Amino acid sequence: MRAAKTLATLTGAALLSAAAPPPTPSSGETVERVVMVMRHGVRPSTKFPATPVGTTREPWSAWSSEAGDLTPHGAAAVRLLGAYDRGLLVQQGLLPATGCAGIGTISAWASGASRAIKTGHAFLETLQPGCQVALDHPASEDEDETFHPADAGLAIDGEKALAAALRIAPAGGIDAEVARNADAFRVLERVVGCCPDKSCDTGTNKNVAPAPCTAAERRSRLVAEAGDKPDMKGALSFASTAGQTILLQYLEGMPMAQVGWGRASAADIRTMLRFHPIKFRYETRPPYVAQRLAAPLARRILDAVAGKSGKVTLLFGHDTNLAALGGFYDLHWTMADYPADDIAPGGAIGFEVVRAHDGQRYVRAFSQAQLMDQVRGLTPLTAAQAPDRRIIAIPGCGADRCTLEAFEQLTTDKLKPPSI
Repeated sequence: MRAAKTLATLTGAALLSAAAPPPTPSSGETVERVVMVMRHGVRPSTKFPATPVGTTREPWSAWSSEAGDLTPHGAAAVRLLGAYDRGLLVQQGLLPATGCAGIGTISAWASGASRAIKTGHAFLETLQPGCQVALDHPASEDEDETFHPADAGLAIDGEKALAAALRIAPAGGIDAEVARNADAFRVLERVVGCCPDKSCDTGTNKNVAPAPCTAAERRSRLVAEAGDKPDMKGALSFASTAGQTILLQYLEGMPMAQVGWGRASAADIRTMLRFHPIKFRYETRPPYVAQRLAAPLARRILDAVAGKSGKVTLLFGHDTNLAALGGFYDLHWTMADYPADDIAPGGAIGFEVVRAHDGQRYVRAFSQAQLMDQVRGLTPLTAAQAPDRRIIAIPGCGADRCTLEAFEQLTTDKLKPPSI
């Protein structure tokens, strides 16, 4: 990891020299504006221990950073993204090739959480090296109507939210969801050395026989929360947290002997990550919930594509925000080597306003994320080692683009209070 430690100290112009320009837009197209909603970079679990004592065979590995905060390694990975995206935005004509962009060119807003604010600063440091780009953010999450609307007083009917979530469950409900992910649970049980469900399959691992969890509630179920989105309880919730924590150990560059107690391979991590988007599917993506949680972000996106903010609009938040945005527009994606609809640390969903050769303006949605090993090894991002970037369909518009007018109408219609 010596190279990674060296890269962690590089900022600004030093990173730009390693960032080769990405491919140019299609002939005859001009990108006029872009808005991007990014998840914060690598952090430890939001609390220590990540899961209750007794739910893993051994204690979780220690971190040197505070719970839930952006790590120095995570900041370094974000700076690599900023340097790469600078090359893209320069090619698109949205940023100058040298010097600082004019006042108002970049509009940047972060969640009130420290990890999002630090992510924004790290990204802007290499997007505009040596420049002072303002990063606005609320004083706290409780005052954050954009990224933490529920904490800021948003009204959600908990029973309606639960009903909306249960409507998208398979036949057999949440129990059927658990059953169809039995293979992923077996991997999880082997790695954590403990069964998150009611019974153990000890035949899959001759080295570590999973022991029953001491947690009182193991059966997966959704429960209503007064004034908030539904809450997943039991094995699926545990699996999401555990899988995400092991991913973060891997991305942080911890020795493999510490990643999942030395029992998790990269393939195992990808399998266990399947639980993360499942939890979001039921808690955050149901239309009744997503419309409420994503509405403040959608309004900012609507203003951005209409040219009411800078040419480049950057919004630094959380995986919950991107999941809600996905539910709001019914977007589906695959970021890099992550499972479908999962949200990578540092991953983003964006919208470009493109003017075609005939003058017609379109909105094109995309996802962007570094590969897991690019984050783990702090790989400089170049044309040969690019982050994963893909066009994603906007339902109601088309496979790869939507006229600006249609996108504005689609968003406006979705912002109307739903009937259920």
